[in-house]
Amino acid sequence: TRQLWEYAQLLEGLSRNAGVHAAGVVIGDRDLSEYVPLCRDTRGSDVISQFAMGPLNDLGLLKMDFLGLKTLTVIEDTVQLIRKRVPDFSIKSIPLDDKKAFDLYNRGETIGLFQMESGGMTSTAKQFDVQKIDDVIALIALYRPGPMDLIGDYIKRKKGLTKIRYEHPLLQEVCADTYGVMIYQEQVMAAASKLAGYSLGQADLLRRAMGKKDREKMAKERANFIRGCAETNGIPEKKANAIFDLLEKFAGYGFNKSHSAAYGLISYQTAYLKANYPVEFMAGLLSNEINNTDKIAVFVGECKRMGIRILPPDVNRSALKFTPETWGGPQRPDSRGTEAGFTLGAIRYGLAAVKNVGEGAMEAAIRERETHGDFTSLEEFCRRLDSRVANRKMLESLVKCGAFDFLGRERAELFDCIEESLAAASAAHKDRAAGQVSLFDDVAVTAPARMPRRVTQWTEQERMSFEKELLGFYVTGHPLDAYAAQLSRGRFQTIASLGELQDRAQFRIAGAITQVDRKFTKKDAKPFAVVFLEDLTGTLEVVIWNEVYVKISESLAAGRVIAIEGSLDMRDEAMRATAQKVKLLVEDAQQSASTNGNAAAPIVLRFPPGTPAGTLRRVRDLLASSPGNRLVLLQLEQAGQRAIEIAAGNDCRIELTPELQQKLSEWLAAA
Repeated sequence: TRQLWEYAQLLEGLSRNAGVHAAGVVIGDRDLSEYVPLCRDTRGSDVISQFAMGPLNDLGLLKMDFLGLKTLTVIEDTVQLIRKRVPDFSIKSIPLDDKKAFDLYNRGETIGLFQMESGGMTSTAKQFDVQKIDDVIALIALYRPGPMDLIGDYIKRKKGLTKIRYEHPLLQEVCADTYGVMIYQEQVMAAASKLAGYSLGQADLLRRAMGKKDREKMAKERANFIRGCAETNGIPEKKANAIFDLLEKFAGYGFNKSHSAAYGLISYQTAYLKANYPVEFMAGLLSNEINNTDKIAVFVGECKRMGIRILPPDVNRSALKFTPETWGGPQRPDSRGTEAGFTLGAIRYGLAAVKNVGEGAMEAAIRERETHGDFTSLEEFCRRLDSRVANRKMLESLVKCGAFDFLGRERAELFDCIEESLAAASAAHKDRAAGQVSLFDDVAVTAPARMPRRVTQWTEQERMSFEKELLGFYVTGHPLDAYAAQLSRGRFQTIASLGELQDRAQFRIAGAITQVDRKFTKKDAKPFAVVFLEDLTGTLEVVIWNEVYVKISESLAAGRVIAIEGSLDMRDEAMRATAQKVKLLVEDAQQSASTNGNAAAPIVLRFPPGTPAGTLRRVRDLLASSPGNRLVLLQLEQAGQRAIEIAAGNDCRIELTPELQQKLSEWLAAA
């Protein structure tokens, strides 16, 4: 024990490891090696100081933090997309009092808004009643460990529920804008300057002493402050002491306003873009998460909530990243329950965002398409691209996610053709390399019609599973579509709505299982499971403990649809849940549909080029007047181009009554 103690004394105070600040840069007037010892980081790439921040400051060197924010790239990408239809748009010229932007904070629609996406921040924003950009700046300063204790009092003062009192009239000049709460370091410094006659340099030293709770310096500064208050404003010692205590309290919480203001402005800019240019903004967000399928799924869900259609990848239409694309189609009611009518905006899925498809390969494919025209077959796609680009893995992914659906062939059939297409392309490449050029190489030849291949078609579940795996979301449907009748009868809450509830609140939800992790308790090795459940609005992690698990374990598998009754666990701002009852939902939508005659083919509505938005609204209202189970497909014709066909969505499924058929006859292509 004695030897251990001696070693501990020798080690005490030594640095355990060398930490490197993520954005800190040291600046001097000459080579830094003349001031401080230098070394390389653990990767051997960057030169770093062997001195910590304190000694660097004592040496008089300048230390600055240069932060690189992905959000700035999102804003710039969004601006470039906006300029395609508003050439003179500038983010520097936007108004700073846009009500639509502030309403996003107040409604909690903060996905994609800088610094505002956490559950706790979203909840606080909804209570805050944001009316001006100063409110956004204050919100960012308050929502941190420590100052969070002030949020409740701040909101009450802001809404007039609590009377604002000042220890001295001069403090009103300092913190009236923040309702008597000093949330910024600059306010503490201004108070010391106005009440005790401190210079700004002296006030900064006071702030540092208060922030570090240095008792010796604090005692000295208290005496200086009391003397300054008496000499500058005739404030009695007792009152000066009370004011000093107040400043000390807020100094421990205070945040640098210049930092908060910069972040607040960026946050407001994202809110303005989302509120006024939603399609371009969401395309910019998606493009900057192109390698993060999970994040893409979140943003796609937000697009659906906003009524923005996400169009599937297409090797003839998609760009490298996500891009706005004009179309006509119904838009869901927004979160306020009002009818937003029809949107003329959609986002086309970027090819580089498809899993297992390299960005370089897709750049080459797009370059070839733009130079020599659209691809007309899978074989031609392989033949026109280098064999190092068009490889098996890439082609399988593109076929599975629907990027070749424009050919009008079943995905399973195309998948079965991949080997043949690669072989034919390889032979063509070899012939070309050997100089065996066909007489007709430069002549456009129409490929002969192919006989359908006899292959086992993929089930709807298989097709949707591939889409989810490669794109991060379902395109042609959702596992819950077949359970629409049960879900409507069951009065289930949506996963997204659970964010409105408090910790330990009870809920009842239904969704498709995306992942099952089977585990054992450490104490007594009893089996339990952690299940990830997804509905049309989000994903939830649910713990199913042993007493519930043993009753339902055989039914827990990815793709199964279950109903859960349970309670929320809101620790660490992450929303989790504990199941108290779990029930397997049996698919009955098809049986229900066949019973009432709605299992027929989808209804196709055709719209000629230039169909006005008013006509689309009229059709939307007609569809809404007769809800049912029959799918509606929209064929949107374009002058000189292939028509776009889009499923109207489950909220537009109808019952085709004779009366409705007559009203839709102008656009009805198939019934």
